[in-house]
Amino acid sequence: MNQKIAYLINPISGTKGKEKIKALIESETKKEQIPFEILATNAEANYDFVKDKIANEGFTHIIVVGGDGTVNQVINVLRFEPVIFGIIPMGSGNGLARAAGISMKPKKALAQIFHGSSKKTDAFLINGQFSCVLSGLGFDAKVAYEFSTKNARGLFTYTTQGLIEFFKTQPYQFEVSINGFSFFTDAFFISIANCNQFGNNVTIAPKASLQDGLLDVVIVQKMSKSLLPFAVLKQIRGNNILQEQVNQITKNNILYFQTPQLKIKNLKYAPLHIDGEPKETSSEFTIEVIKGCFDLVQS
Repeated sequence: MNQKIAYLINPISGTKGKEKIKALIESETKKEQIPFEILATNAEANYDFVKDKIANEGFTHIIVVGGDGTVNQVINVLRFEPVIFGIIPMGSGNGLARAAGISMKPKKALAQIFHGSSKKTDAFLINGQFSCVLSGLGFDAKVAYEFSTKNARGLFTYTTQGLIEFFKTQPYQFEVSINGFSFFTDAFFISIANCNQFGNNVTIAPKASLQDGLLDVVIVQKMSKSLLPFAVLKQIRGNNILQEQVNQITKNNILYFQTPQLKIKNLKYAPLHIDGEPKETSSEFTIEVIKGCFDLVQS
């Protein structure tokens, strides 16, 4: 397949400058003798000009240079176009890129784009809003909101904000429905994952796959705050699996299950984030997977 690449660069994501990455993209792509163009992303998600380029100029690959929020924005708008997506990770967490085995080193990521293959990749909708990595209600959404207001980005800022919110957080009330079965829970947060990454190589949903047609749901239930870090650490290590019997709901600190769809009643209006970006919350959410939603270059 003859490639023609459009690189979409987020000018503000992550912690690194963009001039060096532009120079690297130009030099490496020219070495491969692949026609290309470098374009800027925009906050309004207006990519009609990219659709025109795909239709009229034959672009085959759309490469997102940025983090999960930028990846979400671009893929959501262009996922119906006949193109292959790639990622040069430049964000704070880079969850989708890590799950897809994409190198965190731009030069190696470019090599994967030039010589790798693509796979059909799942995504999901939460009240009709597109998500391709991980969305959540509660504590992590509050952290995402506070993080979005900070001038400094990166893991240190995110971790610091997480610690601040940890000491202030209180559980929220939810009703969760899966396949006609419903239960109530007081939970610090609910995460709905398309991949096994929370970002920065933190694995919150160890069985998650980008191609299995299932969402991985993690519910961190009410518990003593002295136990919360240890329970989450246990989940990250993959040692806590949901027992599907009803009585386990009252016993497990963390519930973990897989499903293609679910509904959540958000009884206390817990905050919402989608792929790390804070969004307006709602009293009820319908969440459903989109199997094989887009083509993504993966290792």
